[in-house]
Amino acid sequence: MDRHKLNYLNKAIEEMPTDDAISFVLDAIKGKKVFSTSFGIEDQLLTHYIASHDDVTTFTLDTGRQFNETYKVFQDTLDKYPSLLIDTYSPDENDIKNYVKNCGINGFYDSIEKRKECCRIRKVKPLKRALTGAKLWITGLRAEQSMNRETMQFLEWDETNQLIKFNPLLHYTLKQVEHEVGVFNIPVNPLYYKGYLSIGCAPCTRALLKGEDFRAGRWWWENGKKECGLHIHSDNNH
Repeated sequence: MDRHKLNYLNKAIEEMPTDDAISFVLDAIKGKKVFSTSFGIEDQLLTHYIASHDDVTTFTLDTGRQFNETYKVFQDTLDKYPSLLIDTYSPDENDIKNYVKNCGINGFYDSIEKRKECCRIRKVKPLKRALTGAKLWITGLRAEQSMNRETMQFLEWDETNQLIKFNPLLHYTLKQVEHEVGVFNIPVNPLYYKGYLSIGCAPCTRALLKGEDFRAGRWWWENGKKECGLHIHSDNNH
């Protein structure tokens, strides 16, 4: 991985409009490029920018425990962007059977270890399959979403997955995301307007209470930093 090239790209796109920055990076980086969407509001905005780029493979992880509203916005997105293909990656059936046998259908409530194992088999393992062979992974991460994301850059080397991670919306505020989604008339998960700012699996997500942190609605029964393992900040540029 050429850190000088990453530094160059980060500086080059610093002041670019989002669509120009995405085009610039896609031209600069060769090989397989993928975009992961969970149909949250940030990913919906990125889908709008990426739908016209046929050199990017869009995918989603269907954990089998999603909200019905998430499937609805999935279909609404395909209806709005008819040329867009979204690959779906699901957990291994045997992994699910073993988990239910050993932990119970809702075992993730019992301990952090059991919850992380559920995330591993439903999300992390399918993600590994989705990223196979990829050189660039585009995500909807924003710096203000959580403290451990504040030190990120637009482009970083992801040591865990051995690829470059690209975060085009890194410095967007939530208000900016909401504004552009409205301007482009982009489908939004109806749960978002009911206080679900970070939407994951149905059993593990609740609406935020007034004044709560962005991630407080995820795994609300746990304390401390809460991540599922999809976005581990493993860059060594700092």
